[in-house]
Amino acid sequence: MILVALAILASTLVGAGAEHRFGMGAQRFARGLIDVMVWGLLPFIVFFVVARLHLGGGVGIGLLLGFLELAIVGVLAAQIGTRVLKLPRPSVGTLILTVILGNTGYLGIPLVAALLGHHALAPAIAWDTVVSQVMLYTAGFAVGAAYGTEAGETPRDRARAFLMKNPVLWALLAGLLAPNVLAPEAVVSVARFCAAFAVLPLGFFILGVNLMAEREEGVFGFPPPLTPAVGVALGLRMAVAPALLYVFSKLTLDVPDAYLLQAGMASGINSLIVSHLYGLDLRLAASAIAWSTTLVVALALVLSPLL
Repeated sequence: MILVALAILASTLVGAGAEHRFGMGAQRFARGLIDVMVWGLLPFIVFFVVARLHLGGGVGIGLLLGFLELAIVGVLAAQIGTRVLKLPRPSVGTLILTVILGNTGYLGIPLVAALLGHHALAPAIAWDTVVSQVMLYTAGFAVGAAYGTEAGETPRDRARAFLMKNPVLWALLAGLLAPNVLAPEAVVSVARFCAAFAVLPLGFFILGVNLMAEREEGVFGFPPPLTPAVGVALGLRMAVAPALLYVFSKLTLDVPDAYLLQAGMASGINSLIVSHLYGLDLRLAASAIAWSTTLVVALALVLSPLL
């Protein structure tokens, strides 16, 4: 857990330092890096990992309840953002993303291992694979297409933007259909290595660039201001979502503790990526990610020696 925290901090500081030193050059590099991740790295990882993925044993009622609680908090975010906070449409879209997309892979899985032990890794990985990844490539990109300023004007334009700006969805579908022969173990190992060691530092480097860019424009430093929208994102993502899952589990079947931890994980870097692709509120995405990640990591570091 300490190594993960250090990797997050180092990557964010490197991004902030790059933006401070190179300014617009670093911002252009970060935007280009997002494009490389979305159109190259992530489809590669998803195709080869999914092609060798066997969903069994860890998939249960708790995962279905996960989709239900995410649907509820997503609707709540849309209603609060629109009717209560009266945010502009791109900001509402980002608020929804920061609530339904959690960092259950690069933060959640090691946190589960640190707090609950390695025996809890199987359900943690199942949640990340079945719930978080599916939510990203379906609901996450759909929200971007529906609320973004770079997705067209008509419903047909937005549907086309969802399909054409979502290469990872096609990689996911191809991976599910591909026979094992198309996914040699050596290439799958490379994809897993990239997933484990490349995506986290790249994502938090991008976050650092965005945070520093906002600071130099006089908008905020670090930590970013705790605006009402950020507060709503934190409350729904880290409190309401796991509370709903807990209640649902008591009404049906008890779910693994790993599911409850994953349900309350920090907002994922992917909300920043989707916001960039579709023209949503990057400032809100960066603020929610920074605050929620800081809170989750700090709480994990405090609790891990006690468990």
